[in-house]
Amino acid sequence: MFKGKRALVTGAGRGIGRAIALDLVKNGAHVIALSRTIEHLVTLKNEVPSIETISVDVGDWKQTETIVKELGPIDLLVNNAGISALHEVGSVTEEECDSVFAINVKAVINISQIVAKGMKERGTGGSIVNISSQAALIALPRHAVYCASKAALDQITKVMALELGPSKIRVNSVNPTVVLTEWEKWLGRKKVLLE
Repeated sequence: MFKGKRALVTGAGRGIGRAIALDLVKNGAHVIALSRTIEHLVTLKNEVPSIETISVDVGDWKQTETIVKELGPIDLLVNNAGISALHEVGSVTEEECDSVFAINVKAVINISQIVAKGMKERGTGGSIVNISSQAALIALPRHAVYCASKAALDQITKVMALELGPSKIRVNSVNPTVVLTEWEKWLGRKKVLLE
């Protein structure tokens, strides 16, 4: 299905991103996996040696920009990297806003711009998939910043689809509910401790 295609997946070290990366490999794609956690990339590489792994904090605009520009042609981008923080309104910090938006929103813009530019220049089109959340659509307690970041991501997706569609670049978002990854299990335990 994806034979001969080069796919870039962010947040690919574990959870949803890892599953996406593995499935793309099974379907013939050459996968480049980005994660800030080296240990997760090492286990991914051990599991599937053909995957190209790169450690980068996508929240760092300049470092990410430099790395992504050096990757060469990308046919499929999955913007999966995302973080959350749990605070009630009244306890939200500037640092929380900055870190969540840096990864959930700004990184998507940064990486997508670079990849889309290459797709346009080659005239081959391509596909960008943004992993959003049900939290873009409904309000959840203690998720003000996360909900806002995912709502922003959905709107960015719509604008990108509108602007990039004429260049044969499809842009879609997927809005899953809670997926019981290791991170979600940890977050669930943390929620219990907070209650």
